[in-house]
Amino acid sequence: MSVHEIFPYLCVADADAAAAFYCTVFGGTQKLRLVEPGGRVGHIEVDLGCGVLMICDEYPEYDIRRPDPAAGTSLSIHLHVDNADTVVERALAHGATLLMPLQDQFYGERGGVFRDPFGHRWNVGHSIETLSAEEMQRRYDALFAADGGASK
Repeated sequence: MSVHEIFPYLCVADADAAAAFYCTVFGGTQKLRLVEPGGRVGHIEVDLGCGVLMICDEYPEYDIRRPDPAAGTSLSIHLHVDNADTVVERALAHGATLLMPLQDQFYGERGGVFRDPFGHRWNVGHSIETLSAEEMQRRYDALFAADGGASK
Protein backbone atom coordinates (compact mmCIF):
# COMPACT_ATOMS: atom_id res chain seq x y z
CA MET A 1 0.00 0.00 0.00
CA SER A 2 1.15 3.53 -0.72
CA VAL A 3 -0.35 6.96 -0.17
CA HIS A 4 -0.89 8.87 -3.40
CA GLU A 5 -2.10 12.25 -2.14
CA ILE A 6 -3.08 14.07 1.03
CA PHE A 7 -5.78 16.73 1.18
CA PRO A 8 -6.26 19.07 4.12
CA TYR A 9 -10.04 19.14 4.72
CA LEU A 10 -11.09 22.15 6.78
CA CYS A 11 -14.43 22.61 8.48
CA VAL A 12 -15.44 26.26 8.87
CA ALA A 13 -18.46 28.35 9.84
CA ASP A 14 -18.74 29.89 6.34
CA ALA A 15 -17.25 27.74 3.57
CA ASP A 16 -17.91 30.28 0.82
CA ALA A 17 -16.10 33.04 2.74
CA ALA A 18 -13.26 30.66 3.59
CA ALA A 19 -12.85 29.62 -0.05
CA ALA A 20 -12.73 33.29 -1.07
CA PHE A 21 -10.09 33.97 1.63
CA TYR A 22 -7.90 31.04 0.55
CA CYS A 23 -8.21 31.94 -3.13
CA THR A 24 -7.29 35.58 -2.43
CA VAL A 25 -4.52 35.00 0.10
CA PHE A 26 -2.91 31.89 -1.39
CA GLY A 27 -3.68 32.52 -5.07
CA GLY A 28 -5.96 29.49 -5.29
CA THR A 29 -8.75 28.69 -7.72
CA GLN A 30 -12.08 27.22 -6.71
CA LYS A 31 -12.60 24.13 -8.83
CA LEU A 32 -15.60 22.37 -7.24
CA ARG A 33 -18.52 23.43 -5.02
CA LEU A 34 -21.34 21.17 -3.76
CA VAL A 35 -24.27 22.78 -1.96
CA GLU A 36 -27.29 21.24 -0.25
CA PRO A 37 -30.77 22.50 -1.23
CA GLY A 38 -30.91 24.43 2.07
CA GLY A 39 -27.66 26.26 1.27
CA ARG A 40 -25.19 24.41 3.50
CA VAL A 41 -21.90 23.87 1.69
CA GLY A 42 -20.98 20.22 1.71
CA HIS A 43 -17.72 20.50 -0.20
CA ILE A 44 -15.49 23.06 -1.87
CA GLU A 45 -12.16 22.33 -3.50
CA VAL A 46 -9.57 25.09 -3.84
CA ASP A 47 -6.65 24.28 -6.12
CA LEU A 48 -3.48 25.83 -4.67
CA GLY A 49 -1.26 24.59 -7.48
CA CYS A 50 0.72 22.30 -5.16
CA GLY A 51 -2.39 20.50 -3.98
CA VAL A 52 -6.06 20.81 -3.18
CA LEU A 53 -7.56 22.32 -0.05
CA MET A 54 -11.01 20.94 0.79
CA ILE A 55 -13.53 22.98 2.78
CA CYS A 56 -16.99 22.36 4.23
CA ASP A 57 -19.51 23.99 6.50
CA GLU A 58 -20.16 22.43 9.90
CA TYR A 59 -21.97 19.10 10.16
CA PRO A 60 -22.61 18.75 13.90
CA GLU A 61 -24.78 15.70 13.26
CA TYR A 62 -21.58 13.94 12.12
CA ASP A 63 -19.36 15.67 14.73
CA ILE A 64 -17.69 17.74 12.00
CA ARG A 65 -17.12 21.12 13.60
CA ARG A 66 -15.12 24.26 13.03
CA PRO A 67 -12.16 24.93 15.31
CA ASP A 68 -12.64 26.84 18.54
CA PRO A 69 -9.80 29.41 18.62
CA ALA A 70 -10.26 29.80 22.39
CA ALA A 71 -9.38 26.12 22.83
CA GLY A 72 -6.19 26.22 20.75
CA THR A 73 -5.48 23.74 18.01
CA SER A 74 -3.65 20.48 17.55
CA LEU A 75 -3.09 21.13 13.85
CA SER A 76 -0.99 23.62 11.92
CA ILE A 77 -0.77 23.70 8.16
CA HIS A 78 2.69 24.57 6.85
CA LEU A 79 2.60 26.28 3.49
CA HIS A 80 5.85 26.77 1.63
CA VAL A 81 5.60 29.78 -0.72
CA ASP A 82 7.78 32.03 -2.86
CA ASN A 83 7.54 34.98 -0.45
CA ALA A 84 6.21 34.47 3.07
CA ASP A 85 6.15 38.20 3.83
CA THR A 86 3.75 38.86 0.97
CA VAL A 87 1.42 35.99 1.87
CA VAL A 88 1.31 36.78 5.59
CA GLU A 89 0.72 40.49 4.91
CA ARG A 90 -2.09 39.60 2.50
CA ALA A 91 -3.65 37.25 5.08
CA LEU A 92 -3.55 39.95 7.76
CA ALA A 93 -5.12 42.46 5.37
CA HIS A 94 -7.99 39.99 4.87
CA GLY A 95 -8.76 39.37 8.54
CA ALA A 96 -6.16 36.87 9.77
CA THR A 97 -4.59 37.26 13.22
CA LEU A 98 -0.81 37.24 13.55
CA LEU A 99 0.38 34.57 15.99
CA MET A 100 4.13 34.76 15.29
CA PRO A 101 5.81 37.61 13.41
CA LEU A 102 7.80 36.89 10.29
CA GLN A 103 11.43 36.12 11.05
CA ASP A 104 14.36 34.10 9.81
CA GLN A 105 14.23 30.66 11.44
CA PHE A 106 17.08 28.39 12.57
CA TYR A 107 15.96 25.70 10.10
CA GLY A 108 16.71 27.81 7.02
CA GLU A 109 13.32 29.33 6.40
CA ARG A 110 11.80 32.78 6.79
CA GLY A 111 8.30 32.49 8.09
CA GLY A 112 5.46 33.55 10.30
CA VAL A 113 2.28 32.11 11.74
CA PHE A 114 -1.29 33.35 11.54
CA ARG A 115 -4.77 32.15 12.40
CA ASP A 116 -7.18 32.65 9.55
CA PRO A 117 -10.61 34.21 10.19
CA PHE A 118 -12.07 30.67 10.32
CA GLY A 119 -9.88 29.43 13.18
CA HIS A 120 -7.19 27.49 11.31
CA ARG A 121 -3.48 27.97 12.06
CA TRP A 122 -1.05 28.47 9.17
CA ASN A 123 2.76 28.43 9.23
CA VAL A 124 3.87 30.20 6.07
CA GLY A 125 7.49 30.25 5.02
CA HIS A 126 10.02 30.37 2.23
CA SER A 127 13.49 28.90 2.02
CA ILE A 128 16.45 31.17 2.76
CA GLU A 129 19.15 28.50 2.99
CA THR A 130 19.58 24.76 2.55
CA LEU A 131 20.75 22.96 5.67
CA SER A 132 21.66 19.41 6.56
CA ALA A 133 19.71 17.67 9.30
CA GLU A 134 22.86 17.79 11.43
CA GLU A 135 23.18 21.57 11.05
CA MET A 136 19.51 22.04 11.92
CA GLN A 137 19.98 19.93 15.06
CA ARG A 138 23.11 21.89 16.00
CA ARG A 139 21.17 25.17 15.68
CA TYR A 140 18.22 23.70 17.56
CA ASP A 141 20.49 22.65 20.41
CA ALA A 142 22.06 26.12 20.45
CA LEU A 143 18.63 27.71 20.59
CA PHE A 144 17.70 25.74 23.70
CA ALA A 145 21.09 26.33 25.30
CA ALA A 146 20.72 30.09 24.76
CA ASP A 147 17.41 30.30 26.63
CA GLY A 148 18.37 28.03 29.52
CA GLY A 149 16.52 24.99 28.21
CA ALA A 150 13.04 26.53 28.02
CA SER A 151 10.91 25.12 25.24
CA LYS A 152 9.86 27.24 22.29
